[in-house]
Amino acid sequence: MIQSETPYPIQFGVDYPEAPLNRLTTFLRIIWIIPIGIVLSQVSGESFAAAGGTLMAAPLLMILFRQKYPRWWFDWNLALSRFGNRVFAYLLLLRDEYPSTDEEQAVHLDFPYPDVVNDLNRWLPLVKWLLAIPHYIVLAVLWVLAIGAVLIAWLSILFTGNYPAGLFDYVVGVMRWSNRVGAYAFLLVTDRYPPFRIGT
Repeated sequence: MIQSETPYPIQFGVDYPEAPLNRLTTFLRIIWIIPIGIVLSQVSGESFAAAGGTLMAAPLLMILFRQKYPRWWFDWNLALSRFGNRVFAYLLLLRDEYPSTDEEQAVHLDFPYPDVVNDLNRWLPLVKWLLAIPHYIVLAVLWVLAIGAVLIAWLSILFTGNYPAGLFDYVVGVMRWSNRVGAYAFLLVTDRYPPFRIGT
Protein backbone atom coordinates (compact mmCIF):
# COMPACT_ATOMS: atom_id res chain seq x y z
CA MET A 1 0.00 0.00 0.00
CA ILE A 2 1.38 3.41 -0.99
CA GLN A 3 1.51 5.92 1.86
CA SER A 4 0.89 9.60 1.18
CA GLU A 5 3.96 11.79 1.75
CA THR A 6 1.91 14.46 3.48
CA PRO A 7 -0.36 13.69 6.43
CA TYR A 8 -4.09 14.00 6.01
CA PRO A 9 -5.00 17.67 6.69
CA ILE A 10 -7.63 16.92 9.35
CA GLN A 11 -5.85 15.94 12.57
CA PHE A 12 -7.62 14.62 15.66
CA GLY A 13 -6.45 13.16 18.95
CA VAL A 14 -7.31 12.78 22.61
CA ASP A 15 -4.64 12.64 25.33
CA TYR A 16 -4.71 9.33 27.18
CA PRO A 17 -5.50 10.06 30.87
CA GLU A 18 -2.39 9.88 33.04
CA ALA A 19 -4.23 9.42 36.33
CA PRO A 20 -6.96 6.89 37.10
CA LEU A 21 -10.39 8.06 35.95
CA ASN A 22 -13.04 9.07 38.48
CA ARG A 23 -15.31 6.10 39.13
CA LEU A 24 -18.26 8.16 40.41
CA THR A 25 -18.41 10.56 37.46
CA THR A 26 -17.90 7.62 35.11
CA PHE A 27 -20.81 5.75 36.70
CA LEU A 28 -23.06 8.82 36.44
CA ARG A 29 -21.73 10.13 33.11
CA ILE A 30 -25.09 9.83 31.37
CA ILE A 31 -26.47 12.29 33.95
CA TRP A 32 -23.42 14.59 34.15
CA ILE A 33 -23.50 15.07 30.37
CA ILE A 34 -27.00 16.59 30.35
CA PRO A 35 -26.15 20.29 31.06
CA ILE A 36 -23.33 20.53 28.51
CA GLY A 37 -25.37 18.43 26.08
CA ILE A 38 -28.13 21.05 26.26
CA VAL A 39 -25.58 23.80 25.59
CA LEU A 40 -24.21 21.88 22.59
CA SER A 41 -27.72 21.31 21.22
CA GLN A 42 -28.41 25.05 21.46
CA VAL A 43 -25.33 26.18 19.52
CA SER A 44 -25.38 23.31 17.03
CA GLY A 45 -28.97 23.89 15.91
CA GLU A 46 -30.11 20.49 17.22
CA SER A 47 -32.98 21.70 19.42
CA PHE A 48 -36.24 23.62 19.12
CA ALA A 49 -35.02 27.04 20.31
CA ALA A 50 -31.50 26.69 18.93
CA ALA A 51 -29.42 29.01 16.83
CA GLY A 52 -26.29 28.38 14.84
CA GLY A 53 -25.21 24.98 13.70
CA THR A 54 -22.62 23.79 11.25
CA LEU A 55 -22.44 25.99 8.18
CA MET A 56 -22.55 23.86 5.05
CA ALA A 57 -24.92 25.32 2.45
CA ALA A 58 -23.54 28.86 2.68
CA PRO A 59 -19.85 27.84 2.25
CA LEU A 60 -20.92 25.50 -0.57
CA LEU A 61 -22.55 28.37 -2.42
CA MET A 62 -19.61 30.71 -1.79
CA ILE A 63 -17.11 28.11 -3.03
CA LEU A 64 -19.26 27.37 -6.06
CA PHE A 65 -20.03 30.92 -7.17
CA ARG A 66 -17.34 33.14 -5.61
CA GLN A 67 -14.48 30.71 -4.90
CA LYS A 68 -14.35 32.01 -1.32
CA TYR A 69 -14.72 30.48 2.14
CA PRO A 70 -15.24 33.40 4.54
CA ARG A 71 -12.76 33.09 7.39
CA TRP A 72 -15.30 33.68 10.14
CA TRP A 73 -17.49 30.87 8.78
CA PHE A 74 -14.47 28.57 8.82
CA ASP A 75 -13.58 29.67 12.37
CA TRP A 76 -17.18 29.03 13.51
CA ASN A 77 -17.21 25.52 12.02
CA LEU A 78 -13.82 24.69 13.55
CA ALA A 79 -14.80 26.02 17.00
CA LEU A 80 -18.15 24.20 16.94
CA SER A 81 -16.47 20.96 15.82
CA ARG A 82 -13.91 21.24 18.61
CA PHE A 83 -16.62 21.86 21.20
CA GLY A 84 -18.71 18.94 19.93
CA ASN A 85 -15.70 16.64 20.07
CA ARG A 86 -14.95 17.65 23.67
CA VAL A 87 -18.53 16.80 24.63
CA PHE A 88 -18.44 13.44 22.82
CA ALA A 89 -15.03 12.57 24.28
CA TYR A 90 -16.51 13.18 27.73
CA LEU A 91 -19.61 11.12 26.91
CA LEU A 92 -17.44 8.28 25.60
CA LEU A 93 -15.51 8.30 28.91
CA LEU A 94 -12.21 9.26 27.28
CA ARG A 95 -11.59 12.12 29.73
CA ASP A 96 -12.81 13.22 33.15
CA GLU A 97 -12.56 16.98 32.59
CA TYR A 98 -15.97 18.54 32.10
CA PRO A 99 -16.10 19.85 28.51
CA SER A 100 -15.17 23.48 28.15
CA THR A 101 -17.13 25.67 25.75
CA ASP A 102 -13.95 27.41 24.56
CA GLU A 103 -10.72 25.80 25.87
CA GLU A 104 -9.03 22.98 23.98
CA GLN A 105 -8.42 20.79 27.06
CA ALA A 106 -7.10 17.32 26.09
CA VAL A 107 -9.14 16.89 22.89
CA HIS A 108 -7.33 18.17 19.80
CA LEU A 109 -8.91 18.84 16.41
CA ASP A 110 -7.30 20.91 13.71
CA PHE A 111 -7.73 21.50 10.01
CA PRO A 112 -6.16 24.22 7.88
CA TYR A 113 -7.99 27.17 6.41
CA PRO A 114 -8.38 26.28 2.72
CA ASP A 115 -6.94 28.30 -0.12
CA VAL A 116 -10.14 27.96 -2.11
CA VAL A 117 -8.81 29.06 -5.50
CA ASN A 118 -5.79 26.75 -5.42
CA ASP A 119 -6.89 23.85 -3.19
CA LEU A 120 -10.63 23.35 -3.71
CA ASN A 121 -12.49 22.35 -6.85
CA ARG A 122 -15.46 24.71 -7.07
CA TRP A 123 -17.82 21.93 -8.35
CA LEU A 124 -16.81 19.12 -6.00
CA PRO A 125 -18.83 20.38 -2.98
CA LEU A 126 -21.99 19.48 -4.90
CA VAL A 127 -21.13 15.77 -4.74
CA LYS A 128 -18.79 15.30 -1.77
CA TRP A 129 -21.64 14.09 0.45
CA LEU A 130 -22.42 11.47 -2.20
CA LEU A 131 -18.80 10.41 -2.67
CA ALA A 132 -18.55 9.82 1.09
CA ILE A 133 -21.30 7.12 1.12
CA PRO A 134 -18.77 4.25 1.47
CA HIS A 135 -17.44 5.98 4.59
CA TYR A 136 -20.94 6.31 6.09
CA ILE A 137 -21.45 2.56 5.73
CA VAL A 138 -18.12 1.64 7.30
CA LEU A 139 -18.54 4.23 10.06
CA ALA A 140 -21.98 2.86 10.98
CA VAL A 141 -20.37 -0.51 11.72
CA LEU A 142 -17.39 1.05 13.49
CA TRP A 143 -19.65 3.16 15.73
CA VAL A 144 -21.69 0.11 16.77
CA LEU A 145 -18.41 -1.56 17.77
CA ALA A 146 -17.27 1.65 19.48
CA ILE A 147 -20.39 1.68 21.67
CA GLY A 148 -19.54 -1.87 22.71
CA ALA A 149 -15.97 -0.78 23.45
CA VAL A 150 -17.24 2.11 25.60
CA LEU A 151 -19.48 -0.24 27.61
CA ILE A 152 -16.51 -2.54 28.27
CA ALA A 153 -14.37 0.49 29.17
CA TRP A 154 -17.11 1.73 31.52
CA LEU A 155 -16.94 -1.55 33.46
CA SER A 156 -13.16 -1.45 33.44
CA ILE A 157 -13.09 2.11 34.81
CA LEU A 158 -15.60 1.23 37.54
CA PHE A 159 -13.44 -1.69 38.72
CA THR A 160 -9.89 -0.51 37.97
CA GLY A 161 -10.10 3.23 37.28
CA ASN A 162 -8.40 2.72 33.91
CA TYR A 163 -9.60 2.93 30.32
CA PRO A 164 -7.96 0.00 28.48
CA ALA A 165 -5.45 1.55 26.06
CA GLY A 166 -6.54 -0.57 23.08
CA LEU A 167 -10.18 0.39 23.52
CA PHE A 168 -9.21 4.03 24.05
CA ASP A 169 -7.21 4.08 20.80
CA TYR A 170 -10.06 2.42 18.92
CA VAL A 171 -12.71 4.90 20.10
CA VAL A 172 -10.41 7.87 19.37
CA GLY A 173 -9.70 6.37 15.94
CA VAL A 174 -13.40 6.13 15.10
CA MET A 175 -13.84 9.76 16.17
CA ARG A 176 -10.84 10.71 14.00
CA TRP A 177 -12.32 8.94 10.98
CA SER A 178 -15.70 10.61 11.56
CA ASN A 179 -14.07 14.05 11.80
CA ARG A 180 -12.20 13.51 8.56
CA VAL A 181 -15.34 12.48 6.70
CA GLY A 182 -17.27 15.40 8.18
CA ALA A 183 -14.58 17.91 7.24
CA TYR A 184 -14.47 16.55 3.69
CA ALA A 185 -18.18 16.06 2.98
CA PHE A 186 -19.87 18.75 5.07
CA LEU A 187 -17.39 21.38 6.28
CA LEU A 188 -15.83 21.38 2.78
CA VAL A 189 -12.33 22.32 3.98
CA THR A 190 -10.43 19.81 1.84
CA ASP A 191 -10.77 17.96 -1.44
CA ARG A 192 -8.50 15.11 -0.33
CA TYR A 193 -10.63 12.00 0.00
CA PRO A 194 -10.54 10.67 3.59
CA PRO A 195 -8.45 7.56 4.17
CA PHE A 196 -10.15 4.33 5.23
CA ARG A 197 -8.32 4.03 8.54
CA ILE A 198 -8.69 4.90 12.20
CA GLY A 199 -4.99 5.69 12.62
CA THR A 200 -3.27 9.02 12.14
